[in-house]
Amino acid sequence: MSFHTIIIVGNLGRDPEMRFLPSGQPVTSFSMASSRNYTNSQGEKVDETLWFRVSVFGKMAETCNQYLHKGSKVLVEGRLQADKNGGPRIWTRQDGTPGASFEVTAATVRFLSSRGEGGGEPGSGEIEAGGDAGDSIPF
Repeated sequence: MSFHTIIIVGNLGRDPEMRFLPSGQPVTSFSMASSRNYTNSQGEKVDETLWFRVSVFGKMAETCNQYLHKGSKVLVEGRLQADKNGGPRIWTRQDGTPGASFEVTAATVRFLSSRGEGGGEPGSGEIEAGGDAGDSIPF
């Protein structure tokens, strides 16, 4: 048996979007940026941002859709979903530069924004997916 998990802390890049699978199960998707700043060996400050596309299923999807919004800080624990070539999704930005995002199926979402920052979020909370909600998802 193999297993992998990824933990990401970052901010939503836009409001979440909820839809329903043919089975009626809710799924919420949101983009999330995780950034780090450092000084390289030449003394230059470097800002590095990775983008993730997160899918959340079931009751957790409904709660995320209700309380999260653009800018919300969250911790996501889940598993990476590779594209058909085994890597991240690659695209070309409007300015012509390449971009990439990593697809994640969430098992746990923790709300990290305070009530004041979250605009009605339930404070620091955690929501866990029940069972293997995303295992049979066809995308």
